[in-house]
Amino acid sequence: MSTSPVTIEIYGADVICASCVNAPSSKDTYEWLEAALSRKYPNQPFSIAYIDINKEITDVRQQEIAEKVREEEYFYPLVMIEDEMIGEGHIQLKPVFTAMEAHGYQEA
Repeated sequence: MSTSPVTIEIYGADVICASCVNAPSSKDTYEWLEAALSRKYPNQPFSIAYIDINKEITDVRQQEIAEKVREEEYFYPLVMIEDEMIGEGHIQLKPVFTAMEAHGYQEA
């Protein structure tokens, strides 16, 4: 693959959002996505980060997104791939895989 690794960001908090009862926590979603993407696209590197919306964030762009989540413009967990919102709240794999493949990732 000739493209550089995509950046995936999972925004969330330790507390499960009120509208996301029975959904996995943000941290669980981050770990689940990381494992699922590693299995589906082995040897195709990507960068994945968990951003806690209630902790100090130094990146200005990430601060702005976290603020939108805190103000409930978005539900969390919020999944961003290369600055594009892929999913919020109860995350589904299909849109994440579609976004990855749009960036040149190929299923193993």
